[in-house]
Amino acid sequence: MTAPAPVVDETFAKPADEAQLDRAAEALRDHNFIVHLVDTLTDARELVLSLVPREETVFTASSETLRLSKITEAIDQSGDFTSVRTAAGDLGADVDAQVRLGATPDVVLGSVHAVSEDGYLLVGSASGSQLAPYASGARKAIWVVGAQKIVPDVATGLRRIHDYSLPKEWRRLQENYGQTSFIGKILILEREAFPERGVVVLVRDTVGF
Repeated sequence: MTAPAPVVDETFAKPADEAQLDRAAEALRDHNFIVHLVDTLTDARELVLSLVPREETVFTASSETLRLSKITEAIDQSGDFTSVRTAAGDLGADVDAQVRLGATPDVVLGSVHAVSEDGYLLVGSASGSQLAPYASGARKAIWVVGAQKIVPDVATGLRRIHDYSLPKEWRRLQENYGQTSFIGKILILEREAFPERGVVVLVRDTVGF
């Protein structure tokens, strides 16, 4: 018998206002991240694709934000980029290979589950496959983040992961694949050590979870 889906706290679906976005952007810049603030997903896609060098390996982390913005499609299917996923082909049931696939690309693209107004990025994961390149494996990391992911602080960000992002992912996996999810690992990015490595694209639209 399948366990009931966890309850979604829909208060975390509300997009941040301009003042909150500005506070988060300023704090992230103070923490050595590059920040771009754009209006729409189309703007985000055009910007991200312009930032990715065609000759460098790029890994698209599993992300509804990347899927909905069609960034994943552009990177992995257009043939215009050096996609890690495309080069790897079908890994079948080799879970270990799937987890290790994107550990050390030149560029990783993805999203996060929360951005605090004091400049922290928070990411939850079951396997942790995207956390290695996010933290240090990739030479450059680019995250596209919807306005509803802005939270006041890290404690609220952790609640958002468990009470909104996880239930949403749980439902997505159940509906599409007949399986569920859990939080196995959480990464908190406080400050970027290397100039120009970490890039955050904040979108005024609501996208992803």
